[in-house]
Amino acid sequence: MKTRAAESAAGLEAQRNAGRASGDASAQVGVISKVLLILEALQSSPAGLCLKGVCDATKINKSTAHRFLKHLEREEYLLRTPAGAYLIGPRLAQMSACARKGASLQAAARPTLSDLWRSTHETVNLAVLDHGSVFYVDVMESPHEFRLVSRIGTRRPLHVTGLGKALTAFLPPCEYENTLTGITFQRLTPKSISNTSQLRAELEKVRRQGYAVDNEEALLGCRCVSAPILNSDNVAIGALSVAGPITRMSQARVPALGKEVKTAAKAVSMAMGFAA
Repeated sequence: MKTRAAESAAGLEAQRNAGRASGDASAQVGVISKVLLILEALQSSPAGLCLKGVCDATKINKSTAHRFLKHLEREEYLLRTPAGAYLIGPRLAQMSACARKGASLQAAARPTLSDLWRSTHETVNLAVLDHGSVFYVDVMESPHEFRLVSRIGTRRPLHVTGLGKALTAFLPPCEYENTLTGITFQRLTPKSISNTSQLRAELEKVRRQGYAVDNEEALLGCRCVSAPILNSDNVAIGALSVAGPITRMSQARVPALGKEVKTAAKAVSMAMGFAA
């Protein structure tokens, strides 16, 4: 049985532990705040800032600023010029470009996605090609209890998804070849495409019919029908899809869904300002 003194000591130790945890959390938030201050300062200085300039702009002490800058440079979020100025680097620029592209496409596509969602009652997705993978920028989940679920920000392989096939099939020739070369053919189900020859044949079919199908290639029991959103040069700037269980999205229903997603994708292209 614990004495009063032992209980008091235990209480004090618990308070100290809680205080340390709180302090650690506060320190982590402080680090994030300082990194964001540095990035904001550099974003506002197109010519870049040297270490002293960063310190003057952010009021962060020199040693701390130097540590953060070197880490961000090492991870390619920043670049350092021969003169010692720090600039926004390629990784940060790519993230920003992807966000802007996704946001504008999402805004233009939302009304059409809503119409497609209402007409099919299945999960509707919007995605772009980013760093060799499918990147989801919008998702509207099916109202059915049994449905396919994706998340905005999810990445999936190109070769097993309808979205990935639609995006890849309508790339410019050079980018098309580079993209195929970079694919790792992981088999997620027995029906997954497993080599470049199979994928080339599939993508040729996608170009002929104007839509792509994931026929239980990413997940057994699930089917997806997708169409590319094309610009004026007939290059895919995004893709949309309808996805659901094969019990509702039967093989016999695929041609009709293909026509529907093609019409929807064309409407998004026009909403983005591209000619019909």
